[in-house]
Amino acid sequence: MVDGKILVEKLLAYAEKFLYLSDYDVVYMRNVILGEFGLTSAAVDPEIDTDAIAKMTVPDELFGDVMTFARENSLCEEGYEEIFATYIFGLLTPMPSEVNKHMRMLREKISAKAACEYLYELGIKSNYIRKTAIDKNIGWEFKDGNRTLEITINLSKPEKDNKDIAKLVGAPKDTTKYPLCLLCHENEGYRGTLTHPARTNLRTFRLTLGGETWYMQYSPYAYFYQHCILLSGNHTPMQMTKNTVEKLLDFIEYAPHYFVGSNSDLPIVGGSILNHEHFQGGLHQLPMHKAGNLRTFRHESYPDVEVGQVDWYNSVIRLSGYNRITLAEFAGEIIEGWKKYSNESVGIIASEDGVRHNTCTTIARFLPDNRYSVDIILRNNRTDEQYPDGIFHAHPEYHNIKKEGIGLIEAMGMFILPARLKRQLGEIARILCGKDAYDKKAFEDPSYSLYVHRDMVEKLIAKNGFVKDEKTADKIITDYVNDVCVHILENTAVFKSDGDGKVAFNRFLQSLGIK
Repeated sequence: MVDGKILVEKLLAYAEKFLYLSDYDVVYMRNVILGEFGLTSAAVDPEIDTDAIAKMTVPDELFGDVMTFARENSLCEEGYEEIFATYIFGLLTPMPSEVNKHMRMLREKISAKAACEYLYELGIKSNYIRKTAIDKNIGWEFKDGNRTLEITINLSKPEKDNKDIAKLVGAPKDTTKYPLCLLCHENEGYRGTLTHPARTNLRTFRLTLGGETWYMQYSPYAYFYQHCILLSGNHTPMQMTKNTVEKLLDFIEYAPHYFVGSNSDLPIVGGSILNHEHFQGGLHQLPMHKAGNLRTFRHESYPDVEVGQVDWYNSVIRLSGYNRITLAEFAGEIIEGWKKYSNESVGIIASEDGVRHNTCTTIARFLPDNRYSVDIILRNNRTDEQYPDGIFHAHPEYHNIKKEGIGLIEAMGMFILPARLKRQLGEIARILCGKDAYDKKAFEDPSYSLYVHRDMVEKLIAKNGFVKDEKTADKIITDYVNDVCVHILENTAVFKSDGDGKVAFNRFLQSLGIK
């Protein structure tokens, strides 16, 4: 049994150490938490191991104790224990006004980096950022010649279907829902339900992008260090225009140590949420950032902007220069030019029956020499009979590894693979090394748990046979996954690396006056 009175004192000690609880507010907060716990008196001279609390890097133990205490004392309905614990930690976390005030002070007196670190650490200590769950993700790097991919099996992220994402775009708006979506600012402080996550411990920072109110927060299940999300204050759909570029540049001027990018505004080649404009960024150099230019060009109307074709798997134009105004203007021209561009010889059709297919994924950052840099990844979301999930999407033979849309993080070389692979690839390894029997007939049964991998397993056995140990089997499987990720990025390229693709890419650049 958890002693509620002792737990209250532990929570207060934790909040004083990590959540900026003022000495002036301790008595008040003690009474608030006692009330929430259904207690009418506090512990007398409690013995609290404050040294142990001060060493906590995450609040998992205390969070778990609150859940247990709630369950033992029927403080919430069954199944709502996590929501209740999140609410308690939300009470202990500084109010949004205090968070914003402190961040502004840090940025003005120290640096934007210090301000961001404050919000990030607050997110971990309030248990909004689930660091323990993030640390369980499986990840590795794959060196592919002069390129590198980062591959992660994300154990906390549910796998999403592109068709479900597309349905949300055209679905009628439910103006009675509150909050309207998971990205709306109204989530800050929301108690939560069994179908909508608790956000009482969420804190955001208000800023202005493109003359509009936006909010910065961190991802609760981050893909990389200080993975932040920028949310429009308005529930408006994703867009990809010159104005998008201006907003991205506004943000890196606020936080020059971060990169920031916008997913495209169309299904298949966009993110998982298209009905609320948002960006992603953070303190991480993604693989595409490390790629140099294959070729460089100029445009006579923008002599101060360097144009590069990035040495990357998909089709990327990199603009760089010191003049923000001309850079944004040029980027806007490329985005609008691409939206209207067709070249049927390589399968690029800008629109069909009034439905646009061409769009971009756009990323901004500062280069080490303080030049602005804007990467424009050219995207197209056409489908046909052969590729009903997307011509420039992961092709069907790779869906057993990755079927979801390739958003900006993955287009830049960091793969977020579904959690199911941890179990499935482990089972395949046992088959390859003979620990489990290979039953080819079982693989042909759609109800079999490894059915989606039937072709992969058959190929691996045909190529390698059965190996002696699980370590060798693991390497064979990892090599296969690495190869699949490379092919998926090549699938997303609107201009392939073959002769026809190179000629077509040149024609597009020339159509924009880039030579």
